[in-house]
Amino acid sequence: MKIARIIGTVVSTLKLDQYAGEKLLLARILDPDGSDTPETVVAFDRCQAGEGDVVLMIDEGNSARQVLETGSTGVVRAVCVGYIDSVNIHPSPAESFGA
Repeated sequence: MKIARIIGTVVSTLKLDQYAGEKLLLARILDPDGSDTPETVVAFDRCQAGEGDVVLMIDEGNSARQVLETGSTGVVRAVCVGYIDSVNIHPSPAESFGA
């Protein structure tokens, strides 16, 4: 799973039949601290996300196909599955003792 910010939508007038009516989003992958990375991904929307939303994204084909319930047919890489309200990063034990 990855953290991403929605930066736009993707319009596709011609799709495989199993993807008819599916919303596609353009998502920028984020580092755990919330900073942008250069990586962008086209993802299916399962959480009604919109531009500017920070989402939890499945970025692996088999898991994404299971969420979309396409079976073994169809090509899927990424699906937005939930909103992220906050991320808490705790220091590792070595960092907390000044090592």
